[in-house]
Amino acid sequence: MHSSHQTICSHHQAAAAMWGSGGRHYDNVSFAISDALAHAAQRLDAQPGEHILDVATGTGWSARNAARAGAAVSGVDISQELLSAARELSGHICPPIEYRLGDAEKLPFDNSTFDGVISTFGVMFAQNQDKAAAEMARVCRRGARLVLSTWAPDGAVATFFGIIAQYSDAAPAPSPLAWGDPKHVSRLLGQSFDLKFEQGISDAYHGSAENVWEWYTQGFGPLRQLVQNLGEQRAKQLKHDLDAYHQHYAVPAGLRIRREYLLTIGQRR
Repeated sequence: MHSSHQTICSHHQAAAAMWGSGGRHYDNVSFAISDALAHAAQRLDAQPGEHILDVATGTGWSARNAARAGAAVSGVDISQELLSAARELSGHICPPIEYRLGDAEKLPFDNSTFDGVISTFGVMFAQNQDKAAAEMARVCRRGARLVLSTWAPDGAVATFFGIIAQYSDAAPAPSPLAWGDPKHVSRLLGQSFDLKFEQGISDAYHGSAENVWEWYTQGFGPLRQLVQNLGEQRAKQLKHDLDAYHQHYAVPAGLRIRREYLLTIGQRR
């Protein structure tokens, strides 16, 4: 494991443990937002023989989507636990997806390696946004495509993160949600890519607020770790607040949670 410390920026070590804490259960989180992940992969439109990179691949959902037509896909993530799950879940893919431990701020690839780069609600959590943006540009060859899905800076996910933040000491600056603002993304990537933007809404369907709580405390690292670190009373209060938040999305069949996001589509200059 010591080699992982060389591969991952030191300021991402705690994040790696946090995101990895759900292990394979994180795949359920991807399933819940899989419409948004499919949107990104369809816009990427990876072709047979192309080399594609999925940054912050998690359990490999977007890597597998990108590999559907026969592209050669690499996936990187800061969490060994998530990469293990990704390898297990991707055993049937041909050509095989290559999963590597890697940090969005120092990608383990040469310049101009890829025909396409995708990151679905992943690269937005890198602490140094300028560095992560520069790295994606660096590994793209000229004409390569870039597709990012990122949560909107206001809306459902911002509210959800806002509730979690009331129980947690650490609020990252700049906010990951800044990636949901086209102006901010243009500042980060506009020098290297011709950019287009598309708004999206992800619909997740759950039986009840209780069902969401169980699912997310199992698989969603930030919430799982927070609940483990809070005392029983504070954890109960957090559950109460999140249940109330999710209850706003009640429909006759259960819950329908609508989450706004931005799709960024770029072409490398």
